[in-house]
Amino acid sequence: MTSQSWRALRIKKYQFSLRLFLFLNLTSSLFSMLSPVYHVAAITLPLALITLTSSGLLLGHWAWTEKKINLPVISVLFGCLWAWHVAIKSPLMHQPQFNYLVIALLSVLFVGAIAFSNNIIAFTFHSLPVLITCLVLGDGDQWLRMVYCFALPVIGIAIQSVIQKRNDNFAQGLMYKLLEERQTLTDLSMLDPLTGLYNRRGLQNRLETLMTLDTSDHYVLLLDIDHFKAYNDHYGHMMGDQALIQVSAAIRNAVRSRDIVTRFGGEEFMVLLTSATAEGAIQTAERIRQRVYDLKIPHMFNHSVATNVTVSIGLAPLVDEDIETALSLADKALYEAKHLGRNNILTSAALEDA
Repeated sequence: MTSQSWRALRIKKYQFSLRLFLFLNLTSSLFSMLSPVYHVAAITLPLALITLTSSGLLLGHWAWTEKKINLPVISVLFGCLWAWHVAIKSPLMHQPQFNYLVIALLSVLFVGAIAFSNNIIAFTFHSLPVLITCLVLGDGDQWLRMVYCFALPVIGIAIQSVIQKRNDNFAQGLMYKLLEERQTLTDLSMLDPLTGLYNRRGLQNRLETLMTLDTSDHYVLLLDIDHFKAYNDHYGHMMGDQALIQVSAAIRNAVRSRDIVTRFGGEEFMVLLTSATAEGAIQTAERIRQRVYDLKIPHMFNHSVATNVTVSIGLAPLVDEDIETALSLADKALYEAKHLGRNNILTSAALEDA
C-alpha cells in the first residue's frame, strides 16, 4: 500500500463516518416524529430541519462523493438543531423533565458514539450543545449525572482515538518498511549477485527508462573473456569467479557512470554506451580491453601457452531503439574478433565493409 493508497483509505473512513452520522440523524428525527416520547407529539421546526438537512446531505454526498464536507461543522450544526428541539419539547413533558432530558441526551450521545468512534472533536461538537441545554433546563442536583453521561463516552472515545492512532502509526510504519524492503528486493533482483552489475532484467528496466528520456545515439558493446572455459578448468571455479569480479570492475571503471554495464551470460558482458559517438565508442572499447589486460590475471589456457586474461569486443550502433538487432550485429562482430585471434575489437561497420 502506497502513501496515496493510505490517504485514500483515510478519506473512505471519513466519508463512511459522515454518511453514518447523517443516516442516524435522519433515523432519529423520523423516529421522534412517528413515535414521540411519552406520546407528546411535537414536530418542531428544528426536527424538520434535521430531517430535511440530513436527507439532503446524504443524497448529495452519494451523488458527489468527491465533494468534501467539513465534519466538525456538520456535527455542531446538528448538535445545535437537536439542542433547539430539546429546548422546545422539554416544557411540553407531563412527566418530570429530567427523565426526558436524560433520554434526549443519551440519544444524541448514542448517535455521536456510533458515528464518531474515532473522532473526539466531532463527537464533542455534536453532543456539547445538547448537554448545555439539558443542564440549563434540568434541576441543579441532576447536573452531575448528566455530566457523567457525557464524560463517559468522551473518555472512551478519547482512549479509542489514542489506541487507533498508535495502531495507524504502527501500520503505516510497517507499510513504509515493507515498501522499502520490496524496493530493495526489486533492486537486488535486477543485479547479478556475483559482480554487482545489472542482469538482463535490470538491463531491460534501464533500457525502458533510457529510451523514454534519451533519444540520442547509443552504442552496444558485447564482450567475452577469451578462453574462459579453459581458465575455469585449469584454476577452478572459485578462481574463475574472482576473475569475473575483477574483469567486471575493470569494465565498470572504464566507462561513464551513465553507461549501462550488464553481465550478459557466464563470461559475457554487455555495455550500452549512452549519448556516444562512433569514435568515442571505439575509444571506450579500447580502454576496456586495455584495462582488462592490465589486470595481469595469469591465464594458462593450454600446456604450452601462458598469457593474461583478455577480452574480445564486438561493437554496433543502437538504431531506432532496436536492441535485438544491435545485439545481433555486436555478436557477429564479437565472433569475428575472436576468430581473428582474440584480445581484439571489431565494429559491425568494419565487418560489413569486409
